[in-house]
Formats: sequence, C-alpha cells, structure tokens
Amino acid sequence: MVLAYYGEEIPQTDKAVVDSELYQCYLRVAAYVECVAQGIIKYRCTVLLSMNATFLNNLKKTPNVICTVFVSGLCGCRQSCKLFYRSDPLKIVRAFGQYMYDETGKQYLDCINNVAHVGHCQPDVVKAACDQLEVLNTNSRFLHDNLVLCARKLTSLMPEPLSVCFFVNSGSEANDLALRLARNYTKNHDVITLNHAYHGHLTSLIGISPYVKGGNGKPEWVHVASSPDVYRGKYRDVDYPGSDLGKMYADEILDIIRKAHDDGRSVAAFIAESLQSCGGQIILPDNYLRDVYRYVREAGGVCIADEVQSGFGRVGKHWWAFQLQGEDVVPDIVTLGKPMGNGHPVAAVVTTVEVANSFKESGFEYFNTFGGNPVSCATVIAVIDIMEQEKLREHATRVGNHLLNSLRQLALKHPIIGDVRGVGLFIGIELVEDKDTKIPATVKTQHVVSRMREEYILISSDGPDSNVLKLKPPLVFSHDNVDHFVKILDRVLTEINDAEVTMEAGSPPKEKMASDPEFETSPNEKKIIDDQQSEKIIRV
Repeated sequence: MVLAYYGEEIPQTDKAVVDSELYQCYLRVAAYVECVAQGIIKYRCTVLLSMNATFLNNLKKTPNVICTVFVSGLCGCRQSCKLFYRSDPLKIVRAFGQYMYDETGKQYLDCINNVAHVGHCQPDVVKAACDQLEVLNTNSRFLHDNLVLCARKLTSLMPEPLSVCFFVNSGSEANDLALRLARNYTKNHDVITLNHAYHGHLTSLIGISPYVKGGNGKPEWVHVASSPDVYRGKYRDVDYPGSDLGKMYADEILDIIRKAHDDGRSVAAFIAESLQSCGGQIILPDNYLRDVYRYVREAGGVCIADEVQSGFGRVGKHWWAFQLQGEDVVPDIVTLGKPMGNGHPVAAVVTTVEVANSFKESGFEYFNTFGGNPVSCATVIAVIDIMEQEKLREHATRVGNHLLNSLRQLALKHPIIGDVRGVGLFIGIELVEDKDTKIPATVKTQHVVSRMREEYILISSDGPDSNVLKLKPPLVFSHDNVDHFVKILDRVLTEINDAEVTMEAGSPPKEKMASDPEFETSPNEKKIIDDQQSEKIIRV
C-alpha cells in the first residue's frame, strides 16, 4: 500500500495524499483511514484522498492490510466507483422499546428495525409467547384455539373478500406460497414485477426480485415494469405537472400484458409491495394500483400485495398500505411477515375463498411444520391487541407527520436533501449531489449512515443507488425521538457541507468530525515515520 506525503504543510502524522499520478482521480474525498499491516502496524490519520476503483480493489487485496474508509465529503463520483471498507459490526446484547444496547452498555436509537413493530421486548408480547410455550408448542397437524383466533383477528383487519389465512414462517415463504396459489388459480405462469423489487431469497423469488444482484439473468416468464417513482423515475412529477402519473405508470403494465399475449404467454400474477421498500421507499402515485389491478384481472391474472415491510399499521391511517390507494383497491392475495411477530418468526398469506378452494380442489397439499404453531399465533394475537390498545396506528400518524414536516424544513437548509417522502413511519430521505440533476449522493449517504451510528442513531440506506436514507422505526418512536434524530442529522449534513466548502477552497478539512476520537501514533508507526522522514513516499 502507498501513502504519499506532499509538502511540509501537511504533517506526516496527520494528513496524507494518495499519489494521484499513480491512480487516476475519479473520486476525491476527505476520509478517515485505518490500516493494519503485518498484524502490528496500526496507522490512523485524516486523509485528503484521491483514488479510483482500481486502487481501492488493490488496496483491499494487499496481503495483511485492512483498510477502512469512512467518507466525509465528495466533490464528484462516477457510478462505477465504489468504496470498499471493512465494516465495524455492532454487537447488540439487549433492547427495549425503540432502544438497543451494545456490549458496553451504550444506548442506540433504533430508527430502522421494522421487525420490532410494537417495540423491542414488549412485555405483553414476551408474556404471551412465554405463557404459551410453557403449555404447548407443537406443529399444525392439530387443532388449537390460538390458530383459529389468530386467523380471525387477521382477517377482521382485511377488506372483503380476503378471508382465508395460510400461516408460514417468513415473508419469503409467504411470497413463495402466493405464487403457487396464483398459478394454480389462473392456470397461467408468467409474473409481472417492478424494477428494484425485493420479494424474498427463495429460488422461486429471486427471478421476480430485480433488487437482488447476480444470478443468471431474468427468466423468460418474468416481466419487469418501471418502478413508479415520481421523483427520479420514467415519469417524474417535475416533468409532467398535473398529470395522472399513476395511470401513466400503470399503462406500462398494460403494454407488458399485451406484448406477453402477442408472444403467446399468459400472466398469472402481478406482485408488488404496496410501498416499495428496498427500491428506495417509493410511495406509489394515486390510482396506480387501481388501474394495474384492473388490467391484470382483465388479462386473467391475480394481484398480489406484498405487505411484509409496509403493512400492519406502519402507514398509520390504515392497517395495510394498499388501502392508501382507495377503498375500491383490494388485492386477491396479501402476504405478511416481519412486524406481525414483533421479532418472532411468523408470516401469513391471506386470500379469497375462491383462490384457497382452487388450491384445495386441485389436489395440492401444503404443509408447514411450524406455520401456525400455538406460540407464533399467541405472539401475533398479542401484537394486534397492543396495536389496538395503545392506538399505535394513530401514534404512527402523528409522529410520522411531525418527522416528515421536520425533515422537509431541514431540506430547505441542506441542498443535499433532494426529496423527503413517506407516510406514517415509513419514510425515505433521498440525498443528491445536485437538486436539478438529481445525481445520487451515494458515497455521502453511506457516510451519513456511519456518522449517525457514531452519534448512537441507527439508520440504513437503500434504493438502486443506495442514496436513500430509510426510516422504519418501531411504532413506539416518540415526538422527542424525532427532534433528536433531526437535530443530529442536521449536524451531520452540516459537517458534509463544511467539508465540501473546505475542499473546494483547496485546503484540507479544518478539523475532525465531532464524534471521532483522538488517535495517537504508536511506537511502531513513529519508527516508520522517523525512518522515512526524508522520503516523499512511505511504503508500508
């Protein structure tokens, strides 16, 4: 690995510049770098760094050297450039409510864990599971009151005619079963999905999940439609003001159906998250599902709403995100998962009597050893009861509105915030290099995630360019939590802006980030530096 020092104005133990003559400069950043060489040399410094993907790949592959790069500013980035860094995993040992605690006792505000829906280790949920575990936990070959009660509670939250439950263990299993139900009922095979979608990790789902990288390409039975993103998608609100963007995106589905029929193919199902999560916290435009569902049904297919991440009251006003599209928008199959067990592995498929009976009458047998077991059902019942007793949907609406309003005010101060979108406690913050060009601020976004963690706030990023900060906290997230989150995010974005201004002025950053600890030069480092003082380049 090469660290090159230029000029006495850059202290050798503090600042460094990678030789830009050796490595063409695609990416210029202010960064923190930690290098461990030969197991004994530990060198950490603030770096004004010029590098490209080739350099970073070589750096990563250098024997006995580990390099961690945390980016604090970016002047320009090409899509092909990627930062490789060794992550610093967080070991969590306990949690409660909206807080998680690491092995040293430090408390983190959880803004991303949409699994702990009613709060980590919610006492009533824990008690319900433990009480049932003390009495009986067996597979679903036997009758049990919890199974019936759980199914009744779930279906009571659904619009007609969704009235039949199949219980499974994960969202992936639920979506896999949904495809089987759709194909059996329609006698067709093809599936329409959305670009950047994710529906699970099973073999049957990889093909309909363009979000998943790798594989052998799209199967011929999969048809991919544009993600209905009105901010940076095919049809943008800025380009078509006042237009029915929902219908414009839906008409693309109609074109796909017609082409499939022209090719002698028939569509079994259209599957989509009611709010696209991994695709970048996309809020579907009005009328989109209304028109798509009509087109698909007219073509002989069924409509599957994946509510694994967006459902169970997260949107606040409704139990299910598809209800945001109107009372007349009802899918044929709904898949549920993550939040319904508050961390316990349980999921479900809810469908119509017609679809369920078709599955039964065709001779297909579906058995799931742990699906619908008494402990899982007791857990789901407790989660639903808590949602209703504590009015968490109403709470999600109030707190979510406060968060959205606060973030939109923050966007007026920070040009890096290109878009703030969401409903309830399902929120995305899209970061861009420029509000007009909307170039994704991918590297800066990763830095924000890292810096927020340093401030004991856990968030994540997603979207096709990984430039959308996604917020899906437990529904007990409070008004005060919002204020604290926005305050820290404001500080981090200000740091990025200050770093950019400094770099554009041609000088190194003035100071380290607020939370970054001081690093001392070890004896081994000192020896190397002393031995090489007269050289322009230090080779480790």
